[in-house]
Amino acid sequence: MNNIINDKKDIPSLDSIIECARNAGKTAMRYFRHNDRMEMHNKLNDSDIVTTADNECESYIKEFIKSHYPSHSILSEESGETQGIATYRWVIDPIDGTTNFFSGIPLWGISIGVELNGETVIGVVYLPATDELFYAEKGKGAFLNGKRIHVSDQSKLSRSVISTGFPVDKDSNPDNNLDNLAAVLPLVRDIRRLGAATADICYTAAGFLGGYWELNLHEWDVNAGLLILTEAGGRYTRFRDDRNISIVCGSPEIHDQLLPLLNTSPRKV
Repeated sequence: MNNIINDKKDIPSLDSIIECARNAGKTAMRYFRHNDRMEMHNKLNDSDIVTTADNECESYIKEFIKSHYPSHSILSEESGETQGIATYRWVIDPIDGTTNFFSGIPLWGISIGVELNGETVIGVVYLPATDELFYAEKGKGAFLNGKRIHVSDQSKLSRSVISTGFPVDKDSNPDNNLDNLAAVLPLVRDIRRLGAATADICYTAAGFLGGYWELNLHEWDVNAGLLILTEAGGRYTRFRDDRNISIVCGSPEIHDQLLPLLNTSPRKV
């Protein structure tokens, strides 16, 4: 499978991915702050939800991929993996930050990453409610609404605003990030909890945040965002290998100060 040579017309363009993300955003916005128009169901628990909008956005993105790039593989949050025969794989989160979305909070986003032979080469994150479009191609820099972005040049942790999040199994698993929060909070200007990993990573890439860490994420949460971050001069580390994807990221200086503060093993109660 990996020896297949992709035809030029089978190579995704950044413009086509941006078009896909924007159109999916239009679908989601028809439901945003109109909960009467959609259904909501729990997945794991009350903290882990899916809505009609998630499913419709995912359907739109998958149909877009199948109609334009039918040989490509797809990994999506709601429906899992669809195998293709090409060396490209799309990693999509149709709505990252569904709790924010359902609550009427505008920090939620559509995340589309495209991998070639296992390496992310294009990343697009669109926050429709704020009309913020982040994107990057490998080796070409990172952009927000057409303007180049870069991580913060602030090197002091005490003058940095840092964001984090909490795993959806926080109700039943004591390994819930509170130990890391206690270690970091006294040392920073302040902590934010945005509620969408795509926003956390892209806001770090743009220098709005100094850094970000979180436990128990998944590939669709971070795939596009981490390319945007690194193309903006940022650095990240997967600091746990036993809690799905657990990352810390930021400017190189802030990343290097945050990393030793975080536990690399489960919290002991």
